Amino acid sequence: MKRFFTLLVALAAFGMSSSALAQAVIKFDKTSHNFGTFKEADVQTYVFTFTNTGDKPLVIQQAFSSCGCTVPEYTKKPIMPGKTGQISVTYNGKGKFPGPFRKSVTIRSNATNAMVRIYVEGTMDNAQK
Repeated sequence: MKRFFTLLVALAAFGMSSSALAQAVIKFDKTSHNFGTFKEADVQTYVFTFTNTGDKPLVIQQAFSSCGCTVPEYTKKPIMPGKTGQISVTYNGKGKFPGPFRKSVTIRSNATNAMVRIYVEGTMDNAQK
């Protein structure tokens, strides 16, 4: 009887530990995009694509940028394992200093890699068209 109880406890512990290991994982196709050179009046947008390579649903809890000129929009619904989602990043340099820039967007989620950064960069030219 003792052996049976010990075996039962061991199996229960193994079952809990294997289910605790199951998690979402966010994997981006690419983590940086260069817009190249563009005019100040031209608002730039790029859509980053990611995949949930884990085995639990992925939920993006927050996406925020390093400044107000960069605005992220992201998939609000849970991303099931093996499925993809998108984060659209828009850069509006109106009124900003011309020249090269690099802006980050931080993504927080329930994934094992809970905080990931993606980047947009380029060179803004304020010369008139």
